[in-house]
Amino acid sequence: MLIHRKIKCLIFICLTLCSATSYAQRYYLWDNKPATDWMTEAYPIGNGRIGAMIFAGVNHEHIQFNENSLWTGDEQETGAYQAFGDLFVRFDSDVNKSFTAYSRKLNLDKGLHEIAYQQDGQQINRRYFASQPDQVMVFDYANSKKGKFNAQIALRDAHGQAVQVEDGRLWFQGTLDNGMRYAAQVRVQVVGGSLSKTTDEKGQAVLTVKSADRLVLLLSAATDYANTRATNWKSAEEPMKVNERYLQQAEKYGVNKLLERHVADYTALFNRVALDLDHSQLDAKQTTKALLEAYKKQPIPALEALVYQYGRYLLISSSRKGGLPANLQGLWNNSNNPPWRSDYHSNINVQMNYWPAEVANLPESAWPYLDYINSMREVKKINTQKEFPGVRGWTVKTENNIFGGESFLWNTPGSAWYAQALWEHYAFNRDKKYLREFAYPILKEISEFWDDRLVRRADGTVVAPKGWSPEHGPTEDAVSYDHQIIYDLFSNYIQASAILNIDADYHNRITALRAALLKPKIGKWGQLQEWETDRDDPQDKHRHVSHLFGLYPGNQFSVLKTPELAKAARVTLTARGDESTGWSMAWKVAFWARLQDGNHAYKILTNFINLVGGDGIDYNNGGGVYANLLCAHPPFQIDGNLGYVAAVSEMLLQSQTDVLELLPALPDRWSAGTVKGLKARGNVHIDKMEWSNSSIRQLILSSPQDQTIQVLSPSQLAGLSPEQEINGKYLYKIQLKANKIVKFVNKS
Repeated sequence: MLIHRKIKCLIFICLTLCSATSYAQRYYLWDNKPATDWMTEAYPIGNGRIGAMIFAGVNHEHIQFNENSLWTGDEQETGAYQAFGDLFVRFDSDVNKSFTAYSRKLNLDKGLHEIAYQQDGQQINRRYFASQPDQVMVFDYANSKKGKFNAQIALRDAHGQAVQVEDGRLWFQGTLDNGMRYAAQVRVQVVGGSLSKTTDEKGQAVLTVKSADRLVLLLSAATDYANTRATNWKSAEEPMKVNERYLQQAEKYGVNKLLERHVADYTALFNRVALDLDHSQLDAKQTTKALLEAYKKQPIPALEALVYQYGRYLLISSSRKGGLPANLQGLWNNSNNPPWRSDYHSNINVQMNYWPAEVANLPESAWPYLDYINSMREVKKINTQKEFPGVRGWTVKTENNIFGGESFLWNTPGSAWYAQALWEHYAFNRDKKYLREFAYPILKEISEFWDDRLVRRADGTVVAPKGWSPEHGPTEDAVSYDHQIIYDLFSNYIQASAILNIDADYHNRITALRAALLKPKIGKWGQLQEWETDRDDPQDKHRHVSHLFGLYPGNQFSVLKTPELAKAARVTLTARGDESTGWSMAWKVAFWARLQDGNHAYKILTNFINLVGGDGIDYNNGGGVYANLLCAHPPFQIDGNLGYVAAVSEMLLQSQTDVLELLPALPDRWSAGTVKGLKARGNVHIDKMEWSNSSIRQLILSSPQDQTIQVLSPSQLAGLSPEQEINGKYLYKIQLKANKIVKFVNKS
């Protein structure tokens, strides 16, 4: 018997699913002084459509805000994502007034920004949040003494339109050069005191509050954009009317009810996953920046868990169903000429934004990306036909906007990489209606593009012509990056057509085409070749490692099924090095996790949690995080934050093969811990997994569907006999019944 006699079994099957509740962990960021820099210190809030960066000043508050459809450009010109405006609240006239006991806190548990300090012998508290149910941002100011609230409130349009002030409201509206209309409005509510229209020292119209007990600001911003080409990307409703509708409804609720509705909506998503690593705790007295400074001397697993949950917070806050996907900066941007247009970069960045959506149990947040892919199809087909006459289907360039416009170089495998997300949403959720009606037609037309585009050589080998390995190297046939993504596309199409039992002839054609694709090659120094020609330089430290797509996020290479290719990938990764830009390090953590080397993955993870200042931008090295935990490319890019979530999830759970692997890349530093709420492909829920001494102590699994799964565990599961041992791990078959949990508890 492989089961130790001292291990006792307890298997429960219940009708109720276990919910992922939050641990008594510190899931918040905080500082003891206001922010002075937008990128490195301010804290973000957002509801997936509108968002703001909060400076939390004492005597002068600055709130910079965005709405994620405010774009220049059109179907031809990429343009750029735009800043929307700024809200200012100036308290009294004495900007040098002292204060004590200051704290600004971004509470991830509630999606709530809280500010507190003492001044003039009174306690001052503020609460800021961006409500998804009510589509407004709320800024609530309260003083402990009545009649002591005095302030000026000003609004500014980032494009210079005049601000109107009337009846307790500030607003502006304008039109961009591409014809997009936009508008923002702030409604001011006071309890006690007075509210009047005045002018500031610059002669600008403002609202002045005198002797009030409390102040509430409601902000809404909108454009006339609609995510459909059939209406020329235009909504029928004017932005001013959109704002009026949202604000009138929000005023009916009042601030406490708005907060209640926001917290209920937000926590329904955030609380699905909880993570405790090595049972470490964060010192409540240390600011987030101080924790980062301490981390350089000694890694703190609780901080690593905080960065994980912060990434989930950012995805929830920048990507909600019915809206646009997160761009290079999520939705936060303070420039009308942002780095890389703050665009949808198709050669890894927008894809990385959505790697965590399924495994970290936020499938609703994947929908903006899926809808975006669907909405772009017709424009992309026109552009593709111009560049590649005679092909079916479509593909994309590297830089992309919200109208189908694009620029920079053609990234011919880009649409195939997009298509991976379409398949993954099915793989994790098993919705056959979605697969048939939404995903399959797109998978097929992108497969048709490559069916027409691929070159058949005389020896029967099929290759992709004129490829480029982002973002370096020559343009030539048979680039590894192209082939691995095409292999992934074809594999997903083949599975989809088989599941739906349709298009048998084309299924067979793509199956044969995949078999003829040029196979990955191992080069002269043992590396996985980036090009067909064995030209790889072992001194190359480029941030992109595009030719390892098949390791992650693809599944062409694996330690279990293709050990030689996995070994070659290890050689390549070792040569590329561990230090790079922020997002590149997040990708490398995922690579090493797939190679099941937890300690190496952890080494790079600690490099990622590296406090970076706002100066000295180096685009090839020097990545990490800023004091507000936003990822430094540098400068700020959100893909690193979101890629980090996916990478840590891969260290704890993998399901890219037909085997669900538990703790596949657990580092020594995480010898004990608990995670709740992760999802595996096949719609398998890890309701709880607890471990100590790197061995599973408790495992709770469930699924909405009846199924038999294979589970590979680093330790034996009580009461089950393993099918076999693989590299010191135990392979089990486990029966799952729909909506019932299966629980294993190992006791010594």
